[in-house]
Parts: sequence; C-alpha cells; structure tokens
Amino acid sequence: MPEIPRHPKIYHITHINNLEGILRDKLLWSDAKRRERGLDCEIVGMPEIKRRRLEELEVDCHPDTKVGEYVPFYFCPRSVMLYLLHMGNHPDISYRGGQGPIVHLQADLMVSIQWAEKHKVRWAFSDRNAGERIANFYNDVNELDKVDWTAVAATDWRDTIIQEGKQAEFLVYKSFPLELVEKIGVHNNIVQQKVIKKLTGKNQSLVSIEPSWYY
Repeated sequence: MPEIPRHPKIYHITHINNLEGILRDKLLWSDAKRRERGLDCEIVGMPEIKRRRLEELEVDCHPDTKVGEYVPFYFCPRSVMLYLLHMGNHPDISYRGGQGPIVHLQADLMVSIQWAEKHKVRWAFSDRNAGERIANFYNDVNELDKVDWTAVAATDWRDTIIQEGKQAEFLVYKSFPLELVEKIGVHNNIVQQKVIKKLTGKNQSLVSIEPSWYY
C-alpha cells in the first residue's frame, strides 16, 4: 500500500465570489446547510451530482447522514474537478469561467480531525469521489491507508484507477471553521490581489500564488 504522507493536507475549492460569504460567516457550509440558510453562491459543480449527494448517497459510517450534509475537501490541489472547470466544456457543468477565479483553501488533515474530535463534529473520508455510489467511507485515522495516496499525488491521471483514487474526499459535517484554513492558493497575481482586498490584517499573508495547483 502507498505510504501515508507525514503531514497530509486537504483542499476545498470555491469561486472567488464566494469568499465574501465565507469570510462573513467564518465558516465553510455544506451544501445542505447552504440551502437551509438560503445562501446565494457561485455554483461550480455538477447539479445532478450535488442533488444525488444531498438526497441519495449516505455516509454509511455515520448512519442517516447524506454526503451533501458534509463540507467536502480533496486530498490534493489540481483536482480532476478543477480540470473540468478549466476545460469548460463538460455538458453537466454550466459554469464556464475557467480555473482562474477558483481558489484553493488548504488545511491540515490531522489538525482538522483533532478539531472535529474535540468539538464532537462528525467527519469521514472516502476512497474515491464521494458522489459515486460505490464509494467507501471511513472515520478512523487507522484506515487512512484505504486512500490511494499514489493516485492522490499523481499529475497524470488518465488511467481510470488513478483517476478514481485521486478524487478521494475528506468530509466534515455541516460546517468547517475558517480558522483552520492555513493557506489560500490562487492562480495568478490578479486573483491574489482581489483575495487580499477581501481579507484583513495578518490573514493577507495566507494568500499565495500556486501555479503547480492549476492546469
């Protein structure tokens, strides 16, 4: 089995237009909570998959909870989803703004788990895209070897098995605190300056241009 990284990170991608609401609430909300609260945002995902995550797919290690009730993270930047946004030609995605306005919010996996355990917040991870019906879910750090870390780190994911493993997700129930975000990765200087303007004080130092995180 591939070795687990010493300090694994997790990444949530969102449109820059959504940062204002995130900064206001100091939280990332799950799709379920976003809908419940009537929050408007720039949707960059696939509506049908979002519906399935909200209405059908259960996180079976936490009975009676749906995938859409969790805030999702990938275990890597430069995700398969980001590639689809970059190409801008997927028939199931209405967003056509490219990867430039997409920002990565990075947090530390183990710190996030420790926070969740301390605050009795449910968390889980999947071995592939959590929107797939065959995804397996776990909530034990001793089972992190179920994630294909070689696939997660791969930059060439044309192989179907690699592509599936690269889309593994980390999930946090209902909301995720902004205070755990340790870096905001952006595509270019223009986006960096826009993000900095939305931040205040020391938080501005979190914004970093990360070309290797993009296509």
